[in-house]
Amino acid sequence: MRPNSSKPTPKKSKKNVFIVVISVSATIVLLFAFAFVLIMKTMKINGEEKLCNKERDDTPKPDATRAFTHAEIVKITNDFEKAIGKGGYGPVFYGCLENGHEVAVKLLSQESQQEYREFLAEVKLLMRIHHKYLVSLIGFCDEGPEKILLYEYMSKGNLKEILSDKNRNSVSLNWEQRLRVALSVAQGLEYLHCGCEPPIIHRDVKTVNILLNEKLKAKVADFGLSRLGPTEDDTHIWTIAAGTPGYVDSEYNITNKLTDKSDVYSFGIVLLELISGQPAIILDEEKLHIVHWVTPKIKTGDIVSVVDPRLQGEYEINSM
Repeated sequence: MRPNSSKPTPKKSKKNVFIVVISVSATIVLLFAFAFVLIMKTMKINGEEKLCNKERDDTPKPDATRAFTHAEIVKITNDFEKAIGKGGYGPVFYGCLENGHEVAVKLLSQESQQEYREFLAEVKLLMRIHHKYLVSLIGFCDEGPEKILLYEYMSKGNLKEILSDKNRNSVSLNWEQRLRVALSVAQGLEYLHCGCEPPIIHRDVKTVNILLNEKLKAKVADFGLSRLGPTEDDTHIWTIAAGTPGYVDSEYNITNKLTDKSDVYSFGIVLLELISGQPAIILDEEKLHIVHWVTPKIKTGDIVSVVDPRLQGEYEINSM
């Protein structure tokens, strides 16, 4: 009996999948190249055109990174009075040190807590990482069963909240501010990838993990957490590839290997969000990935419908 010729063989099926992946990847690369050129051509703010910046953070720190007791944490947070967020690792509370500096106090949930030695190794790693575009670790608490990290407080919250809030009275980033955010994130990631030894892969670059302060300056948060150890070639710090839907690159889905390119892909999605104001996954009649949403518009040269309408035409169209 002849096999049904309309059904693809396993080899053909795999080949077709590979072709689709390559095609999609090529489209994404072009989109990100477009976004990168757009940013670098219009970024002439204070001479910050150079992307590679390995300078460590020279801004004053609220306090030297140190260990806090649980009693101190209770006092700093006023008995965990004000919750300001909840991430994949656990709840985050507002706190204030005795010197008046504000902090974000992150409690690691029981499910995400590492072994004691691994936790200390993680803290030591974060203590030596200082860059002006990475959220600073202020201190930690490993007293008893609880594992707690204290970070500098970023008063304006995360980029996702700002981009998704369509309220006219809310904070709305202009074009120059969006360019600054993009460059800040790029330099923060470049430091993790090239300025640290061994290099660090963030593994969860997304708008939620990009925080802004009162002056709308952006910093990357949640880097280095859940570190498992070095990769096989001992060149990168390997992290749990939890990722977030919409930000995970297709290559990882195929190879199941995490690289610095995974961060670059996720950063590309963030660029598209900054330009368009759309989320990574657009919820319309059905879920639509931002890459699939923007691709036909770019192909037809319809740049106007890509750019966030809240910019009201105030952007550099010629650089696109």
